[in-house]
Amino acid sequence: MWLKPEEILLKNAFKLWVTEKDNEYFVLQRRRGYGEGGGGLTGLLVGTLDTVLDSTSKVAPYRILHYTPDSQVYWSIACGTWLCSPLVLFFWLFFNVGVTREEIIQHWDWLQQNIMRTLSVFDSSEDITSFVQGKIRGLIAEEGKSSLVLEDDPEKFREALLRFEKWFELPPQEKLVTYYSCSYWRGKVPCQGWLYLSTNFLCFYSYLLGSEVKLVISWDEIWRLEKTSNVILTESIHVLAHGEDHYFSMLLHLSETFVIMEQLADYAIKRLFDKEAFQRVPALSDPLQITKRGLEAHTKSEQFQTFFRLPKEENLLEVHESYLWVPFSNHNTLGKICLSENYLCFASQDGSQCHVVVPMREVISVEKTDSSSRAIMVCVRGKRALRFSEVRDFQRLANTVRSRCGISASPQHSGSSEVRSWNVKSPFSSRVVNQSSDASCEQSWNIHFSEYGRGTSMFFTRKTRDLIVRGVPESLRGELWMLFSGAVNDMATHPGYYTELVEQSLGTSTLATDEIERDLHRSLPEHPAFQSDTGISALRRVLTAYASRNPKIGYCQAMNILTSVLLLYAKEEEAFWLLVAVCERMLPDYFNRRIIGALVDQAVFEDLIRENLPQLVEHMTDLSFFSSVSLSWFLTLFISVLPIESAVNVVDCFFYDGIKAILQLGLAVLDYNMEALIVCNDDAEAVTVLNKFFDNVTNKDSPLPPTVQQAPVSNNDKASHISVDICELIREAYEKYGHIRSEDVESSRKRNKLYVIQTLEDTTKQNVIRVVSQEVRLNVSHLDELYNLFKRQHFLCCYWTMNSPALLHHDPSLAYLEQYQLGFQQFSVLFSLLEPWAFCTSKSTLSLWVFRLIDENQDGLINFKEFCCALDTFYSGSFTNKLKFLFKLHLPPEEETLYRAVAHVTSLLLKMEEVGRRLQEPSSPPEATKPARTTTPAAVEESSTTEEASTTPESSDTCSSHSNQEAVSNLTHTEWSFSFEQVLASLLNEPTIVSFFERPVDIQTKLGKARATQLKLTASK
Repeated sequence: MWLKPEEILLKNAFKLWVTEKDNEYFVLQRRRGYGEGGGGLTGLLVGTLDTVLDSTSKVAPYRILHYTPDSQVYWSIACGTWLCSPLVLFFWLFFNVGVTREEIIQHWDWLQQNIMRTLSVFDSSEDITSFVQGKIRGLIAEEGKSSLVLEDDPEKFREALLRFEKWFELPPQEKLVTYYSCSYWRGKVPCQGWLYLSTNFLCFYSYLLGSEVKLVISWDEIWRLEKTSNVILTESIHVLAHGEDHYFSMLLHLSETFVIMEQLADYAIKRLFDKEAFQRVPALSDPLQITKRGLEAHTKSEQFQTFFRLPKEENLLEVHESYLWVPFSNHNTLGKICLSENYLCFASQDGSQCHVVVPMREVISVEKTDSSSRAIMVCVRGKRALRFSEVRDFQRLANTVRSRCGISASPQHSGSSEVRSWNVKSPFSSRVVNQSSDASCEQSWNIHFSEYGRGTSMFFTRKTRDLIVRGVPESLRGELWMLFSGAVNDMATHPGYYTELVEQSLGTSTLATDEIERDLHRSLPEHPAFQSDTGISALRRVLTAYASRNPKIGYCQAMNILTSVLLLYAKEEEAFWLLVAVCERMLPDYFNRRIIGALVDQAVFEDLIRENLPQLVEHMTDLSFFSSVSLSWFLTLFISVLPIESAVNVVDCFFYDGIKAILQLGLAVLDYNMEALIVCNDDAEAVTVLNKFFDNVTNKDSPLPPTVQQAPVSNNDKASHISVDICELIREAYEKYGHIRSEDVESSRKRNKLYVIQTLEDTTKQNVIRVVSQEVRLNVSHLDELYNLFKRQHFLCCYWTMNSPALLHHDPSLAYLEQYQLGFQQFSVLFSLLEPWAFCTSKSTLSLWVFRLIDENQDGLINFKEFCCALDTFYSGSFTNKLKFLFKLHLPPEEETLYRAVAHVTSLLLKMEEVGRRLQEPSSPPEATKPARTTTPAAVEESSTTEEASTTPESSDTCSSHSNQEAVSNLTHTEWSFSFEQVLASLLNEPTIVSFFERPVDIQTKLGKARATQLKLTASK
């Protein structure tokens, strides 16, 4: 246990201690009289002294001293459960005392691994001692905080919350989730302090030797979040934000800290970028109530859903360690029972890779068979039973399962999965099938079903995967796809849902339906099933129904190709639920406008190439080529590049192993073509190599006739490229790259998702700036900073609520220019920071008028272009344009449209009058007597360019006189039509006002101040 550092002098204390280990800065010692040998007479005397002392002054038998080579001063830093006597404390300068040798060795090893390398970067002994002091104080607090959750120690958390609020001055509604003691690296020198993790921000604070370090980073600004190690740091957390690298090390619970940071970053990404409201996750639905425990529970539920392929509505409620009797092996396998609202699942932990999913709707009864072995028997439909033993709380588990079964069982759901006739063929399977080639494969699967069960409660084992790799018979493909993907459970719990969607979507016309119609005849056009109206109509119904179910995705290219293959082997409703499983669970974020999921998996693929194909990396350092080539592999599961009879084998593996199967196969393809790729001179040549390879992939066991296979390759190509059997290619992929774990893939996905999203956001920003720069006079660098401020203000309105206008009115189908918008409250804050008249006393009124004017479509939101055009007028507009803008502010909203219409009509009447005069008069009137077109508001707008040229400061007197003449000569018109000219003429005679409006604005200074105070101003609102 660590002690608060206290300075003491060291004289003859070493006579009472024996040195066991030492290094340049620390000494590990054992007190004489303890441990090996006893220490002779001196040890006997010391042991006697310690024994006769009362309990308040006993000394622990081990300690660690800290010292520096050029100092005689030591500091005490730690102690075991025994208190240190005053005499010994006087002799200790810097020490760590432990009760047992195991404890002190753990402390020593931690110092060696985490502190020693760090101390080498300091230049002076004072800096070393100061750093160690701070670190030990942090460790003391870390031990005292236990699990660092509010519910565990409210008092300590309250103290940390007060420090958090005081140091960072964030809005009071910002929720602190947890905090840790750590070191933050500024260059090569670490700063010991506190890391605070809140709902929206990562914060760090340190104050040592008069030097204050304060860091605030919002989660949505982070590009990289990963665990790293280097020569100085054994292990640290690396954060990349705003182009700067930040490293946090010497955390007592580094893995725990990193997981929480990952969870918070992922929560921010989904909430702010994806606009997810978490309506089905109560623990995350309110940003003001986020807790560490809620984040952990949500993460466990996601892992639970992913592993067992369950619907997103299922939450992990209970976990019980137990043994499951597996009849095919005649032994009990150790694992865990995972219980949710509607499912009882089991996964082994002994390496057998056995798991089973039992829907509550299939459970008939639950019996407690043997109290001595704490066993329960779960009986399911189909005359099967699962026996769980050595369950610690088996009575509670049995009661819970019984109650869940009573709730979930209903007449419409009972017996839904086993009664269904799986072997009814798809309506598109009228093709000729070679039954003899498929018979042996089907026999192997029937034997497997007899041993491991069939249907929703089937055991999944290594043998199941082996059969998948060897191939799935045509007659069983639809059944197994439904089972492996979990779509069988979706369909069983939503009877009639697909029919309702089809009826609702019939005859509707949307952007999604238009895109679907365009792509219908591009879906496997060579296949007979889609050369008739039957197949096309079924494909249309499935895609349209899904677009109606999930408007956020709607329809995306590649969905038609995937759905076509699903319809070949599954009924129409089954194909719909398979599509749901793929789009919403197995390939998240794949099918949207930005295909973020596919880009993330391509980044994962690049990482795997670096790890597993170093020879290829040496010759092709730019791996972005593989990202562009492999995009279709991921989006269509190789369907678009392989012959259909071979591609379905890949889909088999995908439904069993998920994206891991696609990654493995991609590595195997590159490995197979390694030599040819290395000698390629350019990307085009490499693409040709891969395309020829895919053309020569065959399926010797496929029962499909040649008429449905892709066009045959020419004889010359056949001679130069040897055919590759898809089963052999898949088997090789599993043998070489089967060591890739799904957990590692998910971790890599999280790590790369931040970078992919931020890269896309940066591209979007560049596109928006390119469009807006053509409309305004602000330069690109100013627009870049303005965009960052505008986007941050948009996020600030989403940080602490799920009901902000920007979230409620978000439409993912809008163009990138409309993705970030501000409501009036958010606009008012940002406008007050950037408007040029800082001393204006009526800022709120001015903000309201400006917002109303620039909100062209009157939806209560403004986009970045509208905002920039207004600022451009204030910053770079001429005197006339600024005055005209202010003049328009005073027009009521309902009158502005009428204003424009009347002005336009008036302008036409004046033109007609002028034409009539010319026809009647023998000659044109002098220029001075012609009706001035600028006497109407419409003409004011139409001739703004001319007015700007004539109202420069140098010609203000001339303009004033001319304007006065125009105003006097047109008094015959109504008064309102002359208001702008009258105001302009009057103001042009006042040099002070003219100079005020034409005074240049230091835009860079404005932007810098806004960036520094934006968050503080939001906090004060």
